Order: sequence, then C-alpha cells, then structure tokens
Amino acid sequence: MIIIGSFIRLREFLAANRRYYILGILSLLIVNTAQLFIPKMLGSLTDMVAEGSIGTRELLYFIGAFIGLSIFIAIFRYFWRIYVMGNARKLEYTLRNMLFQHLQSLSTEFFNRHKTGELMAHATNDIHAVRMALGPGIVNSVDALFLTTVIIIMMAKTINWRLTIIALLPLPFMVGVVVGFGRIIHGRFRAVQEAFALLTDRVQENFSGIRVVKGFAQEKAEIERFEEVNELNVTKNMKLVRVWGLFFPLTMYLSALSFTIVLGYGGIMVINGRISLGDFVAFNSYLGMLTWPVMAIGWVMNMIQRGKASMDRLNAIFDERPEVYDEEDVLPIDTIEGNIEFKGLTFTYPGADEPVLEDISLDIKAGEVVGILGRTGSGKTTLLNLLVRLYNVERGMLFIDGHDIRQIPLEVLRESIGYVPQDNFLFSTTIRGNVDFADTGSSLEKVEEYTKIAQVYDNIIEFPQGFDTLVGERGVTLSGGQKQRIAIARALIKDPRILILDDSLSAVDTETEEAILQNLKTVLSGRTSIIVSHRISTLQAADKIIVLEDGRVTKIGSHEELVEEEGLYKEMYYKQLLEDEIESVG
Repeated sequence: MIIIGSFIRLREFLAANRRYYILGILSLLIVNTAQLFIPKMLGSLTDMVAEGSIGTRELLYFIGAFIGLSIFIAIFRYFWRIYVMGNARKLEYTLRNMLFQHLQSLSTEFFNRHKTGELMAHATNDIHAVRMALGPGIVNSVDALFLTTVIIIMMAKTINWRLTIIALLPLPFMVGVVVGFGRIIHGRFRAVQEAFALLTDRVQENFSGIRVVKGFAQEKAEIERFEEVNELNVTKNMKLVRVWGLFFPLTMYLSALSFTIVLGYGGIMVINGRISLGDFVAFNSYLGMLTWPVMAIGWVMNMIQRGKASMDRLNAIFDERPEVYDEEDVLPIDTIEGNIEFKGLTFTYPGADEPVLEDISLDIKAGEVVGILGRTGSGKTTLLNLLVRLYNVERGMLFIDGHDIRQIPLEVLRESIGYVPQDNFLFSTTIRGNVDFADTGSSLEKVEEYTKIAQVYDNIIEFPQGFDTLVGERGVTLSGGQKQRIAIARALIKDPRILILDDSLSAVDTETEEAILQNLKTVLSGRTSIIVSHRISTLQAADKIIVLEDGRVTKIGSHEELVEEEGLYKEMYYKQLLEDEIESVG
C-alpha cells in the first residue's frame, strides 16, 4: 500500500491506458504459457530417443512444433513489448509534461530555494526510474508471480512432488535475500539521485557562467569543485553497486544450490526408475525457467524501490503549491487603466527577519511617468516585483484601479504590464522570436518598428540573418546594451497599460540613452510608466520622482523640486554633473 501510495498521482493516466496494460499483460501470459510446453516437449523427445522409438517423421514433427511455437511466442512477445513498454514511454512523456506544467505554475520563491540542476535531475533520472518501475517492473512482476506459481505446479503435478519440494528448499532463503536487499537498495538509490542532482547543478552552473570562469582564470578551481561532486556521485553509486553486486552472486548461488540438489536426488530417482530420463530433463528445464522469475523478484524489488524513491522525490515537487495564485474572490476584470496606489506597504521576503520595504505610501495616476532613484539595495526592484505580483503583499496595501492587487486575475495583471527587468534574459531563439516573446502575432514590420524605438534596429540588420539571427544561450552572443534594448522592444510590443523599466538603460551610452528616451516620449503617452535608474538624466523628464532609501520613501517631487532640496537626489545630481564635466574635458 505504501508503494501504491507513491504512484497514486498517476492514477488518471493508468486508468485511461488500462486497456493497453491489460492487452500487454494478456500477451505476456500467453507467451509464458506457451513457454511451459517446451520442457514437456523436450522430455517427451528425450524419452523417445532413449527408448529408440523415434523416427524421421516424429523428429520432423518435433522440429516443426518447436519452430511454430517459437514464432507464436515471438509474435505475442512483440505485442506485450508494444503495449507495456510502449505505454511506459507514454507515461514518461505524460509525467514529464505534468512536471514541466507544474513547475511553470510555481511562484518565484520556489525557484529561489531549488537549483536548476536539481530540477533537471528530477526531469531526467527520476522520471526514467518511474518509467522503469511501470514498464519492465510490471513485466517482471507478472513473470515472477505467474511463472513461479505455474512452474511449481507443473513440476509437482506432472513429474514428482517430492523432488519439487526438495528442489525448492533454497527458495525461502532467496526470497528473504531479495526482500532484505530491496530495502537497502531503496535508501541507497535515493542517495544516488540526490548526488546526481548536485552533479547536474554544478555542471549547469559552470557552463552558464563559463565566460566568467575564463575571465577570472578559474578553470582549475572549477575542475576541482567538479571533482568534489563527481567523487560524491561515484561514492554513492559505489555504495549501491556493492549491494547490487553482492545481491546477484548470492541469488545465483542459491539457484545453483537447487540444481545441485536436483542433480543428486533426481539422478538417484532416475537410476531407481521412479522417474524417466525425459522427466528428469523436463524437470531441470522447468527449474532453469524458475530461476528467472525468482531472480525477477529481485529486479522487481529493485525497480519498484528505485521508482518509488524517484516518485517520492517528484511528489515532493507536485505537493508544492504556488504562493501567488488567483484567489477565490478574484474579480471579473478584463482590462487595467493603470492607476496605482500603495497604502503603507511593508514587505519582508519569506524567511527574512527584516522588511525590505517599510511603510510605502504612493499614488500614481494612470498615464503618469514616474521615476525611482535609490542606492543599491534600497528596495527598488522589490517594489517592481510586487507590482508584477511575483510575491504576495498583504491585502489593503497595494491597489490598481482601486482594486486590491490580489483580486485582479494574474493573467490580466501580467498581460497589462510590460516589464524590463535588470536581468535581461533572452531565449535561445531568433531575435524576432525574442522581441515578440509575448506571442502577439505581430508582423515583421511591427517588430521592426519597436526595435527602432528601442534603438537596436540598426544593430540587428547588420547581422547576416537580420531578425532571423539565432541568439546564444541567455543571449550571450549579444552585447549587454543590445540585450537591454531588445528587452525594451519586447516589453513595448505588448502595448501594455503599465510599463516598467528597471535600470534598463544602464548598459547603453548617453547618446543612445537620449535617443531612446526621445522615442519613448510618444510611446509613454497615455500609459503609466515607472522608470528605475541610477542616472539622473534618465529620470529628470518624469512627472514625479520617488527617492528610496533603506526601503523607505524619503522624497517625492519633480526634478526641479528635488534638486533644490538637500538629500540623496541632489547629491547624486551634482556628482553626475561633475563626472560629465570631467569626461567632456578628457
């Protein structure tokens, strides 16, 4: 029941595909039944040869029967492999889709707690182990149960029950070995999976940051770090292999012990005439056939234990629930105008002791352009993440168009916001695909229009394939400034009611920045825009500017008003003026 409980999440798939499993198991039973005729045929042939009563006609009859039976077995063996093993492949496909879909539904906090390599291990090794449990595991289970039962009956009923009992004396010991080793294998396989997850994560992290590694000449250090997790992976695997390596010789020894007993006692029975030579040959054939199903118990235990360990790990992910979701009182809202109001907002990251934002009260009218300035770590990006609702805020603290943000459908909220984060992540597809990532169905002309606004069009057309140019992983083939500008075009093409730019011009020169800001003036008209920047030049045309310090709003005003007041804004303004003068002199 414990094992069934681990796989209960797959009940819908198993119920929908039960007919394939039934057909596969029936085909397997037909094969197993047909195989049982072979020892009796061999026994009859042996007796006829020993008696000298066999002729050419009878010999051809046996040869034809063996060939016909072999073809029959081959046909139904094909069927059970298609139905059972093929169904296991469909299960693997379904489970992988389920996992990916569930991961897409989880909130940002989950991915903060779980590394990419660990999740990749779940999607590869763990799902493979589940497939093996519900594919070969089922086949071996049927073999173990059916063949063991029927062969013992055939040996006892058709040959000699005393010889059967004596031959099966080592069987209880073999079953005990199988069960005991199965428990050990379960724990050690789980440790192997966890070690593999660490190994995958280390490799993924290294390859993603390979340019940083080379830039700091840390190849040797990274090789050493890899060797550590690789050694751990080998150590855990070797612990499993030692148990697995001991398991097979021990079961084979017990199996050989049965043959030794039969050879001695059965040989005496043949000499005494209690059984015929043909019966002795048939009995040994049955005993040989019995070895596999008994061994299959070990395979089954191993596969099921591995599959259970992996399914338990997958279930731990499936049991995760997103912190951010559409709640029961969500309103039937289709559009957003862009009025934003913060009412004493205080926010603390999960697991943190101190709030990142404290007592934030702001009123942003629809269509306003608002700038946000603050030192690193002041809470600017956190404030924007709350607007996109990557994290939940307490009710009554954040409103859009007069509605609590937690009452606005997530899909409507996020489709209405064009967000350009600090980390300008681009996907390994074409530039056009990255610009129209929101899948708006825009024509190439529309894509070109927004890349012109973002001042990246001229760079794109210089590439040999233009907008069909494939960018590398995370956009590594592009410069930082090009990635930022493509990300801006990606946000604009959605035609969002709220546009958020989180320090999105930091990697472009001042001349390009000025050109982009000029282009944005027409685009920003009529939509709420929030621009975060460390550059005063980026913010000075905003309707109002918010100064954040240590998670609190310390100043609100226009550029002209804030320059006149003592504080961070004035300090940074004159500092940047001085830097510009020095640069112009240089």
